[in-house]
Amino acid sequence: MRIIRNIFASLYLLWGLVVFISFMLLMFPFIILIQLLFKGKKAQSLSFTCLRIWAKGVAILCLYRIKIKNREAIDTTQSYIYVCNHGSYLDAISVVLATPQAFKPLGKIEMAKAPIFGLLYKNVVVMLDRKNPESRAASVQALKVEIAAGQSIFIFPEGTMNTTDEVLGNFYDGAFRIAIETQTPIVPMVLVNARELMPRKAPLLAKPGTITCIFLPPIHVKGLTVLDVETLKITVKEQMTQAILANQ
Repeated sequence: MRIIRNIFASLYLLWGLVVFISFMLLMFPFIILIQLLFKGKKAQSLSFTCLRIWAKGVAILCLYRIKIKNREAIDTTQSYIYVCNHGSYLDAISVVLATPQAFKPLGKIEMAKAPIFGLLYKNVVVMLDRKNPESRAASVQALKVEIAAGQSIFIFPEGTMNTTDEVLGNFYDGAFRIAIETQTPIVPMVLVNARELMPRKAPLLAKPGTITCIFLPPIHVKGLTVLDVETLKITVKEQMTQAILANQ
């Protein structure tokens, strides 16, 4: 039975990869055209529409359902800094489908080197090389520019996928410092079950199912200073941890 299960899991992963790449290649020319014809928030909004089509196609054909809770708490006329837990390759399609407004994500520069995916990736994210201080400073400035233009941004505060047994990995300061320095509200959101449906450490356990995305109430930072970064980070992490544990 284990051999049969592994065969089906392998076929499912192969199917998912084909679907993932096919929709990516389908959307890539449109995103390039959009980037050439438009600038700023308009370009990001139209590119985000293409990303939604990509994510929806993957979700439907791979039998993933995205269940969304508390999205009504989001004021789509307001710019936010979205922060979310990160534990699966399914997180990308989940947040794109769940979030009710376009956003500019922060992404690791290493992902831009991935075949095919990297072509799309580097056109829709602010890239970050955490090993390079100049890259870190430049990415922070680029995200601030997006916020100043009225664009929401998205950051995985753990920085990379959490492969530990802890509910959440350690948080970096970046999202919280940017929130305070730009006085932009933070929207914590959590994904439940994505990690179980496609574990990074055990891809042969991948299976279809439902991913729940829960939006927590926006956290306003008016009046806070950089001295409050650590307290804000701890508060957000605690809220996200409790939300994940309460919905598992």
